[in-house]
Amino acid sequence: MMIERKQYLERVENAFRLLPVVVLIGARQVGKTSIMKMFPKEQFRNTLFLNGQDAETATYFEKLSTIEEYLRIYLNNEIEGLLLIDESQFINGISTIIKLLTDKYDKLKILCSGSSSLNILQNIEESMAGRVRIIEVLPLSFSEYLLFKDKKLYELQRDIVQADDPSLAAPLQQAYQSYLIYGGLPRTALTENTQEKAELLNDIFQTYLLNDVRQYVANAHFVGFNRLLRLLSTQIGNLININELSRESGLPYNDCEAYIHLLQQMYIIKLVEPFFTNKRKVIGKMKKVYFCDLGLRNIIYNSFNEMAFRTDSGAIFENEIFLELYRNRRASETIYFYRTTNGTEVDFVVDGPLRKLSVECKYKTFSKPVSIAALNSFSNEEDIDQRFIANINATFHHNGVQFVPGILANRIGFAV
Repeated sequence: MMIERKQYLERVENAFRLLPVVVLIGARQVGKTSIMKMFPKEQFRNTLFLNGQDAETATYFEKLSTIEEYLRIYLNNEIEGLLLIDESQFINGISTIIKLLTDKYDKLKILCSGSSSLNILQNIEESMAGRVRIIEVLPLSFSEYLLFKDKKLYELQRDIVQADDPSLAAPLQQAYQSYLIYGGLPRTALTENTQEKAELLNDIFQTYLLNDVRQYVANAHFVGFNRLLRLLSTQIGNLININELSRESGLPYNDCEAYIHLLQQMYIIKLVEPFFTNKRKVIGKMKKVYFCDLGLRNIIYNSFNEMAFRTDSGAIFENEIFLELYRNRRASETIYFYRTTNGTEVDFVVDGPLRKLSVECKYKTFSKPVSIAALNSFSNEEDIDQRFIANINATFHHNGVQFVPGILANRIGFAV
């Protein structure tokens, strides 16, 4: 079963109007292959789908003349149309061949996918500057998750106005609780049984994540690397200290730092930097860590307990709000956090040339509006008009602050 992820299909289509090459990049199992297969092909004379993991396929890209001959047979003699290359990171030197092909055949478009930016992004960006669009594919948003589960729930979430109406919001809240625990990987979303969800996440973690990183992690460090993953899973929403992580994982400092960078490049985690306005007041330069998928985070953390019985429910909720902000940010915007030595803290600051947002996360049910002094004082200092409190249920407007429930978090920064 495959469901269209329209925003990605539209982004690919828009990119091809200007550029010859598009690369879908993201973690394993987020749905890149499905997006490639669903991309509308009617506009192209012919299409050809290749899998870079196939050893024979990789040999076709060893020489320009070899792939040209292959494409003349299996695409068309003029080599025009759409070439799709899945798991392109497994093909050595593919960026050079792609450049040569698109330089020579101006009616050829190439759509690639890759599961790690380590192997392909740098080479492609360097060799094809101005001719390639990189599109990052993330796990399902909550809206997409609902579309995968039940179209009626998706339509309800799309149309609902007041999330504090239990008769309307209850089925959405129930789905949201499951989403927070098991995440947004498509195969997980399509699995109904919770035990099967957990087993599937464990399979993905063991089979894909750990196998993929083995080539980058020294054998002597693999136990420490697993400890590092576990430590990071306990610290979502917190500042990470490389010295402490190095000591507790048993990894040398430089290797610990390198492995954190590796996890970012493989789209397992995201790091958020502090927002600096007055360097005398802001705490250092340590970053906050969040996971790109909460299901993977929870299998590493080793807990699928319901949200009501967890001590980390606030951190999970904050992680999910971060992911919604990250998905919906504009190209020119960056997400920060704000924290000072005197205790002033704002969970997220979305900063761009056209707008600024400040967002505080409270995994609480509100029966009436409240004011959060830190959010207001910071927003006043930085002249931020769009202020939000992400919470469980409330959709209040209060003193210039919009309360937005988690089930509608995709509306933060937009009309609610």
